[in-house]
Amino acid sequence: MNSPGKHEHHLDGVRILDLFAGPGGLDVAAHFLGFKSIGIEWDQNACETRYAAGLPTIHADVSVMRETRFDEIPESVDVLAGGPPCQSFSVAGNGAGRRALAKVEEYIHRLVDGEDEAKIDKELHDFGEDPRTALVLEPLRWILKAIETEGRDPYKVIVLEQVPAVLPLWKVYAELLRGGEGRLNGVKYEAQYWELKTEEFGVPQTRKRAVLVARLPGQGAVKPPETTHLPFDLHRQKRNTAQADMLPTDSSIARPKQSWISMAKALETASMLPGSPMDVSRLRTGDEMDFFVVSNYGSGGDPKNRGRRLSSEPAFTVTGKISRNKVYKSIAEYEAEKSDRFTIAESGVLQTFPHNFPWSGNDQAQQVGNAVPPRLGMHVLSRALRGNAPSKDELAAATTWPTVPRTTTDELRVIGCGDQSQCPPKSHKITRSRRKSAP
Repeated sequence: MNSPGKHEHHLDGVRILDLFAGPGGLDVAAHFLGFKSIGIEWDQNACETRYAAGLPTIHADVSVMRETRFDEIPESVDVLAGGPPCQSFSVAGNGAGRRALAKVEEYIHRLVDGEDEAKIDKELHDFGEDPRTALVLEPLRWILKAIETEGRDPYKVIVLEQVPAVLPLWKVYAELLRGGEGRLNGVKYEAQYWELKTEEFGVPQTRKRAVLVARLPGQGAVKPPETTHLPFDLHRQKRNTAQADMLPTDSSIARPKQSWISMAKALETASMLPGSPMDVSRLRTGDEMDFFVVSNYGSGGDPKNRGRRLSSEPAFTVTGKISRNKVYKSIAEYEAEKSDRFTIAESGVLQTFPHNFPWSGNDQAQQVGNAVPPRLGMHVLSRALRGNAPSKDELAAATTWPTVPRTTTDELRVIGCGDQSQCPPKSHKITRSRRKSAP
């Protein structure tokens, strides 16, 4: 067991609390901007990645932490960040959250108006839709908890992100935070919300995110982060998925003139960094990265309409099923059904994680897909906390993760899991040795 002094050392100076932290997309962004964070995450696999990466973590349910363990959050925390689970709101999901938007908006108002939370919780439990839908209320509950807890100050900055379908709820959040009424006790925020495209911030992937940023007055107007790259034209050409002659030919795989980042450029650059675990030689034809990707999921409402991307284009939205995307170097390979797959390290790079990020635990593809792209996180956090964009040096440094000593990983695991008694039920596999009976 580590001493309390070591625990304090790891938590000293923590400013950002990351709810639903996952493997650390926002935490990685904060690290390269010079801010220290702590994440709350219930998935043991994601926690193992975080421990290996040296990211302070509490392995717990976000709701339980708020209800019974709020005093364990360092008092230095003045920024609330997070992205509630998006599966029920996602286009790729069953859409329960999208159908329930009006109901969730009603609950948001009821929480701020001071209605009995036990009653609201019972209704949410009996809601009938995907239970994860209610988690989009958790950031608001944490905001109210900080305001109502004696000895705690309201969060100075709030940064939330989700799939685009949640943008109407971020609008409701923003309006309530600006008003300061009900349980907000007169605390008012400057708040704005936007839909951002990841490729416009140098992420080699097309992905849209709904982002909300709120700040206490006195820090200037809240402005959106400035884009650094051109958008990718999703309708660049029409392809008939049922006809082989409409598939990309080897001669058509060329680098575009637009300034967004392609899969080829991202993977090639990462593979050449010192100590890179990536070997992309299998994706080259001669000296050029030359491949195309067939998506695991359908498009245009047709599950059989599997989209395709050239290596000279950004990746599809990286989901937890990215390991099922099929990679081909030629039409001959496609016709012979001889496909390759992206490795976890390559998938992480397409999310803009450092090339040597220490993915750990099981379900690593799911961890990668659930994460916030760190490069997008850097732009959002830098604008929210500093009012400017991340520097070129900060962005350049974000390609490589520092080596984390095993002792640090072990110490962080004790902070996050301790004796495991307060971790989510059944999240640890505990093997007890059998005692031999006495002779």
